[in-house]
Amino acid sequence: MVRHRGSFKPGHTEAYELSRSKVEAFIRCPACFWLDRAKGIKFPSIPGFLLNSNTDKLLKKEFDQYRGKGPHPIMEANGLGHLTPFDHSDMKLWGNALSFGKDDHHFNSLHEETNIRFGGGLDDVWQDTNTGVLHIVDYKSTSNQRVIPEPVTLEGKWKAGYKRQMDMYQWIMRRKGFEVSDIGYFLYVDGLHANYGGMIDLTDTKKAVMHFSTSILPYAGSDNWVEDALMAIKQLLLSDTTPNHNEECEFGVFLNRVSLINPE
Repeated sequence: MVRHRGSFKPGHTEAYELSRSKVEAFIRCPACFWLDRAKGIKFPSIPGFLLNSNTDKLLKKEFDQYRGKGPHPIMEANGLGHLTPFDHSDMKLWGNALSFGKDDHHFNSLHEETNIRFGGGLDDVWQDTNTGVLHIVDYKSTSNQRVIPEPVTLEGKWKAGYKRQMDMYQWIMRRKGFEVSDIGYFLYVDGLHANYGGMIDLTDTKKAVMHFSTSILPYAGSDNWVEDALMAIKQLLLSDTTPNHNEECEFGVFLNRVSLINPE
């Protein structure tokens, strides 16, 4: 059976595959989401942040060494010695964001009411060795550019999306039958520049080294909004009426200004 992904096709009988990032796009601007998913109009894109992707890969390799064996030293240093990287046969598949909807072994859940298969790519899961309860973990990379760097926090406009991502992944993991704590963790690596004179390795000038500070930030998630969002998304996908752009939508502001220059 041909998978139902990309642009939404009302007559398609297979479950429509919808990623976490597209749900986030719907929350930020229903009009942009509708134009993209319902009408197949692609918006200008930018290259991916490959350095961030590389830090994710290295962190996964780091925690794989301790998976199912015991706490990583960073866990113990942050008072989380009772946790260990969760060991599961589908762990690598859960991290494959590009194929999230391929089958039930990947990180997704079928929402029967909307026939939407909702999922994404999971960074990590830590397990409480005392209770067996799971904690969703998301890796984040950043670089504080202040002369005197400040500690990383979860405050800020864009980080609201990070929190929603945690909510969504907790919802999916629970739907897969696991007991999941409301407490998730963001593991941040923060690229440092203050007090460093450079990064080229003078013993081997073909290499360079960037130093990072690390921090683990707990977040109390709430997934009680996720199902309502999926219901609203399905209703919008079936609509022929273009919704309004959110007031803060940059594309909407751009289009409104263009229309003022060239009114019909």
